[in-house]
Amino acid sequence: MEIQGYQIPDDLMYTEEHEWAKQEGKTIRIGITDYAAKTLNDVVYVSAPKVSVTVEQSKPMGTVESIKAVSEVYAPLSGRVVETNGALDFHPELINKSPYVEGWLIVVEPLNLSTERKSLLDAKAYTAYLETLLQK
Repeated sequence: MEIQGYQIPDDLMYTEEHEWAKQEGKTIRIGITDYAAKTLNDVVYVSAPKVSVTVEQSKPMGTVESIKAVSEVYAPLSGRVVETNGALDFHPELINKSPYVEGWLIVVEPLNLSTERKSLLDAKAYTAYLETLLQK
């Protein structure tokens, strides 16, 4: 899906804070949406939790810093971090260039997936939410 130039892949789950989550077998890959990346503009630094840290749904799990602002990133789901995107240490701009493929932040083993996924938006619901924001 796409709305006003923002890509919204159909196979992801979303939050109203503009994070995405993608189930990959027993793990969940997490990042920020194309809308968030373009709103931040030039990302210059990323702070994400380390491997083995547990993140909690809807709680801050790191920051993304651009030349304009520092924005907190919230965990879309609770889980134990099993992988981080080390490429972002040297190339934080990957978030702007490819937020859904190369610019992901972390991979977690979810703790309460069946319960917590109910509070996430599918692509259609996230698109509708974004439309309301873009009309303001």
